[in-house]
Amino acid sequence: MTALLTAFAILAGILNTVQSGANVTLTKATGQPIVALFVVAVTGTLTYAAAIPFVGIAWPGAERFAAVPWWAWTGGVLGGIYVLSVVFVAPVVGAAAFTGITVTTGLVTSLVLDHFGWLGFEVHAAGLWRILGGALMVLGVALVCLF
Repeated sequence: MTALLTAFAILAGILNTVQSGANVTLTKATGQPIVALFVVAVTGTLTYAAAIPFVGIAWPGAERFAAVPWWAWTGGVLGGIYVLSVVFVAPVVGAAAFTGITVTTGLVTSLVLDHFGWLGFEVHAAGLWRILGGALMVLGVALVCLF
């Protein structure tokens, strides 16, 4: 099961980069960034709906909704900001720099979240090798962006 989930994560990483190109192309073709992003949101929603037969769905009760921390409701806004950055930043800096910057900053942020167990993540201490890995990512993205 771990191998299958790892393969899915690898696929998601590939698709994340390809998505940037698709979103940029859609924006250029329509000439309307917000229209393109609405298309992205609608097709994303349809994708979630298509997954229902495979993963199921059950509407939680009011008490479960009430127990959700305030920051957990911000995922859609955060995703929207990311997709806006894809449309406006990626075409200027290029796919490699954009992906390198977002993946590296995501990894460094993840190291902090894991280390402290913030935002619902289990604690995974940021030992020497994890910190070194993060530092190498920063060095790698600096090389991609500077040269």
